[in-house]
Amino acid sequence: MTDISATKVDVERQPVLFVPHGGGPCFFMDWPHVWDHMGEHLRGIGKTLPRRPSAIVVMSGHWETDRPTVTTGKAPPLIYDYYGFPEHTYALQYPAPGSPVLANQVRRLLERAGIAGDEDDQRGFDHGVFIPFMLAFPEADIPVVELSLPHHASAEDVMKIGRALEPLRDENVLLVGAGMSYHNLRRFLRPDVEADRQSIQFDGWLTNAVEAAPSQRASLLASWEDAPCARVCHPEAEHLMPLMFVAGAAGIDPGSRDYSDTVMGKALSGFRFG
Repeated sequence: MTDISATKVDVERQPVLFVPHGGGPCFFMDWPHVWDHMGEHLRGIGKTLPRRPSAIVVMSGHWETDRPTVTTGKAPPLIYDYYGFPEHTYALQYPAPGSPVLANQVRRLLERAGIAGDEDDQRGFDHGVFIPFMLAFPEADIPVVELSLPHHASAEDVMKIGRALEPLRDENVLLVGAGMSYHNLRRFLRPDVEADRQSIQFDGWLTNAVEAAPSQRASLLASWEDAPCARVCHPEAEHLMPLMFVAGAAGIDPGSRDYSDTVMGKALSGFRFG
């Protein structure tokens, strides 16, 4: 992993991705067809990239801290932060290495942007990271650094974090936000026609905001709470905020929806910038 101050290679920069991480260890269970389309999308991500990433920085909706914090361990363990699933799902492995060098680069970029952060050499990868990455990057040979989401951060705050890390894209680092475009578990896991309709309304608004001109995108996403059914679809914002992270890192690159599905009646989307 080269230092960000090193001479840059004149090659196409990596895009930034907002990927759905599914429900717990859903891709590794006998859950007929419900998650098939999402799993297919995740398995195909590597083929859409301009080249193999040198490393990945990922923000998950499952790690919140007071200040942005990076994992600095060389071999981060896994955190099986899901409950009530079959025994075999607690034996899943994803031995991707960490990168203390990249973590330090992340800290320095945040500091240059006036964002105070922390590091954690004991923290492992939560299921918002290792479950989708087991499909997207199954060899587990690309170094991964996880970045936490600050508690109660606004969308603009999180976009600022992404903007600070945009230069990593020119160093062949892939920036990923792992969350869900719909995350109201109380209404997700049962038949609810009204919730289905509301998810479609919000998903349409969110797609239009992502695909808006880059000069307008940030202001639209910053006001996401004013969107139709926003707080019904996201009673808490932590699963949407990783999208704000990658939208900030997108710079002037256009955004597009690269995954669209209906799971248990709820509209779900994934997005790509660049």
